[in-house]
Amino acid sequence: MATSSARRQSVRLLLLYLRVWLLESKDARTSTDSDVLLPYAHGHGPSHSHRHVRDCQSVAHGSITYETWPSRSYSSLPVAESTVFISDMPGRSGSSRWVYGHMTVVQDPLRTLSVLEPGGSGGCEKSHRVTVVETAETAGCLYAQNAGYFNTTTDGCLGNVVSDGRMVRDGGGVQNAQFGIRKDGSLVFGYLSQEDVLDQSNPFVQFVSGVVWLLRNGEVYINQSLEAECDELVDQEMFRNFVDVLSARTAVGHDANGNVVLFHVDGRTNERGMNLWEVADFLKKNGVINAVNLDGGGSSSFVVNGTLASYPPDQCKPDSRWRCARRVSTILCVHRRRCQPENCSGNGDCVDGRCRCQEGWQGAACDSLVCQPPACGPHGVCTANGCVCAAGWRGKNCSQGCFPGYYGDGCRHTCVCFNGASCNRVDGRCVCPPGFYGNLCEKACPPGFFGVSCAERCQCDDQCPCDPHTGSCVSNFDSRLNRGQCLAKQMFTVWRQQEEAYRDKPYLTEQTWLIITVVLASLLLVPLVFHFMRASRRWLLFGYSYTHVPLSNANGDKLSLRLLQLH
Repeated sequence: MATSSARRQSVRLLLLYLRVWLLESKDARTSTDSDVLLPYAHGHGPSHSHRHVRDCQSVAHGSITYETWPSRSYSSLPVAESTVFISDMPGRSGSSRWVYGHMTVVQDPLRTLSVLEPGGSGGCEKSHRVTVVETAETAGCLYAQNAGYFNTTTDGCLGNVVSDGRMVRDGGGVQNAQFGIRKDGSLVFGYLSQEDVLDQSNPFVQFVSGVVWLLRNGEVYINQSLEAECDELVDQEMFRNFVDVLSARTAVGHDANGNVVLFHVDGRTNERGMNLWEVADFLKKNGVINAVNLDGGGSSSFVVNGTLASYPPDQCKPDSRWRCARRVSTILCVHRRRCQPENCSGNGDCVDGRCRCQEGWQGAACDSLVCQPPACGPHGVCTANGCVCAAGWRGKNCSQGCFPGYYGDGCRHTCVCFNGASCNRVDGRCVCPPGFYGNLCEKACPPGFFGVSCAERCQCDDQCPCDPHTGSCVSNFDSRLNRGQCLAKQMFTVWRQQEEAYRDKPYLTEQTWLIITVVLASLLLVPLVFHFMRASRRWLLFGYSYTHVPLSNANGDKLSLRLLQLH
């Protein structure tokens, strides 16, 4: 029973959820786009060139087809002030009518006014249409109103669109009235060539196309706009009706102080609202100098802090008893001051629209180092913390080399070299003095070599070694390598020299001594020769003689022996 009850409870909750979802779906009303106010029957914009507009305008303006005005730079709050007006407008037949609308004065337009794509970045590329409320909520707009026109078939944005410095759409030189803010804060109203729109010397940061230049230098400029913006007979009647008809209107202009003025008036085409002549007069009476008309009719919407503050003329679907805001193209958004760029180039914090730079950075966008070249010379680079020196250099300006015995980044590394060698201050490589070599200069030159890197050969006799530093041929008795032959010869030579120096000089020469020796030897030999000759002579004169010696044998018998004697 408990399980069955739980199931029934779950079913009831599911049915209740479906009922609420269906009711919410029925209440999700959208605009029928019933109040359509178009300036052209086919396409958008005139077909003639900018040159045609320039040549046809009054000679009083020369060749300049647009007006420029410096914007106000206001650092206090509030960033904008919006007022509601309810005015009694006189009619053509002497009767009057009441009109209701808003005028918003933007006091620091360069930093607080933006042209936004429908739904945010990429909306024009995707041909989106979004209500002003949705786009304004996403962007955090304090005040917002619709701006540029859109293609009623494809929903794509029309004309030129530049949003926060990003070129969204190039209108191809279309000659409709334009409004823009350049990088230096100057406000631009009027007709611009494609070259003017794309000029990068002082590029546009915000730009949007309208239709009809309402005021030029404080004077109504609608008749001139009829000639400049309509060139085909088939469009002239429709364009004239677009100007003259009562309807909801939206416009943008500026006053003498450089404040941007946003204008919106409620209405319904052919029933209530204002025509463009009335809009121009109303703005002129309220101190506006230049003004351009923007998309109107059912597109006119004004939003305050994300809430719709205007009364849209379009009926809702599926319930026509209600009125719904139309999904539109671009909008003009008044927001709190934003830093450019919003993250202050990553080097600061955005405080009320101004970048508060971190230490070491400067400039409105915190994109410039306090340390600027050539402060660090050729051996360093500027950073937020000052000069960062290249390896081997030190000092505030990186102008001093490392102290002896140190090298590398910050001169923090200690050299390891022997025999009085120095090291390269960049990479620490040892620079050996003459007579030594090796990575650490720890080796002396081998016998027979001398000089830097031991690259020179000794030029000494008998392969004798030389001084490893200078190459001079000086004997070195302390050598530890194979120098025996050279040293023995040197020792013998020195010994002989010393003996020669201390020996007594002889009285007779060697030749004299030789003669004396020969004479003495001759004297000794003469007696020997005399006796020899004498003995030889006796032998020759007397010959030989025999001597008879009697002998007895073992038996007692007598024997005889004859001896030959030399007499």
